[in-house]
Amino acid sequence: MSRYLIALILAAFITLSNAVTPASVWALEYPSTPLAALPLINQLFKGTAPDNIGIHEGKLAACPSTPNCVVSQDADSTHTIAPITYQTDRDAAKQTLIKVLGVVPRTTIIEETDDYIRVESESRLMGFIDDAEFYFPPDEKVIHVRSASRLGESDLGVNRRRLEQIRLAMQDLGV
Repeated sequence: MSRYLIALILAAFITLSNAVTPASVWALEYPSTPLAALPLINQLFKGTAPDNIGIHEGKLAACPSTPNCVVSQDADSTHTIAPITYQTDRDAAKQTLIKVLGVVPRTTIIEETDDYIRVESESRLMGFIDDAEFYFPPDEKVIHVRSASRLGESDLGVNRRRLEQIRLAMQDLGV
């Protein structure tokens, strides 16, 4: 792969991510081999955290129209997923969720409050980042969930499967 082709690919990804302008891409020094370009390309696949993350008026954000998102609150049939239910008290459920998240591969807790947890999960091959959120409403024994890919159109069902695996782990632990 030529340096020129690498430059075009990088310019496209950087421009799509709104990280810098196309003109500033050409000022970068590019790696001398395609293999040396992989860390830079991998970094571009991470994207930036969306600005609608968090709890707004007691709800997680709605999903965009793309199929790479699921949410348990006010979702259409394509994007809906059931919340995680629990029978213990809220603090015990939250601590169990934190333990489960600790063993989910390539997942890092980014934010934690009394009623909310946000994590980032990185894909194994390309380093794509998915943002997952867990909301513990005060008067319900449920954990509302949302998970969405930062970039791209489809996630091939990864966000839904990850949340379902977390749900099963919570059930196995008797929460």
